[in-house]
Amino acid sequence: MSPLIRAEQLRALLAEDPSESDLVLLDVRWYLPDPTRGRSEYQQSHLPGAVFVDLEGDLTGDLRPDRRGGRHPLPDTVGLQQAMRRAGVNEDSQVVVYDQGSSLAAARLWWLLRDAGQEDVRVLDGGLGAWLAAGGEVTDRVPQPHLGDVVLRSGQLPQLDADGVAAAIAAGRSVVDVRAADRYRGENETIDPVAGHIPGSVSKPVTEVATTDGFASPDQIRAYFAGLGPGDAFSCGSGVTASLALLAAESAGLTGLSIYPGSWSDWISDPTRPVTTGPNPDA
Repeated sequence: MSPLIRAEQLRALLAEDPSESDLVLLDVRWYLPDPTRGRSEYQQSHLPGAVFVDLEGDLTGDLRPDRRGGRHPLPDTVGLQQAMRRAGVNEDSQVVVYDQGSSLAAARLWWLLRDAGQEDVRVLDGGLGAWLAAGGEVTDRVPQPHLGDVVLRSGQLPQLDADGVAAAIAAGRSVVDVRAADRYRGENETIDPVAGHIPGSVSKPVTEVATTDGFASPDQIRAYFAGLGPGDAFSCGSGVTASLALLAAESAGLTGLSIYPGSWSDWISDPTRPVTTGPNPDA
């Protein structure tokens, strides 16, 4: 089953008898410059029955004083499980996640749930924008879901820490930096306090295959990520965009890849780790 669902497919699911459905819709709209904007937009309009999930509050752990774990450290499993139960997620739920259209925040929740053992999780391709373009209805009515019973067990998907990234590169594996190319080169860095990239990583901005309009075709994604396989990993600024790259890859049938959840913001938390600037060595 594809990790993506099209707006037309979701409309068909929602047209079924709600009393017979185990479908749970999660709205995880998020904007990096203004983390409160997503909730505000949700309150104004959202897919019928969708529950809002806060990326900063529900899908991110506490920021450590030493910045280890990066800007968006992984949440603890208990906290994530409580958030999902409040949203009405059960053990056998079909979960569909969406955001404003980039699928950036949606991919973060998709990865967290899949990593925690929830099998049936899909992302709405193109998000709210695609839903509206397909004639989907929206509402400002905030649902009150019954408490779910999902049990999460994090750690079921491959992932790397900083030492694992260094070891992978030393062993000849690919660590793909999916940030914008200028940030990889160390130019125009406005988010993290140190500019540059992990030595030995290569640059492949995910925006080439995932935009606000949706994902590229499977053939285009496979061509873009050609040569990647099990043991290779995606990295970004804080792990969120790396999840988007993994979602794109899996939508094209590329499996066995991993992410570096802490990514660049975790890498630079230790000043003894090497950094470099300049162009992509594979360019």
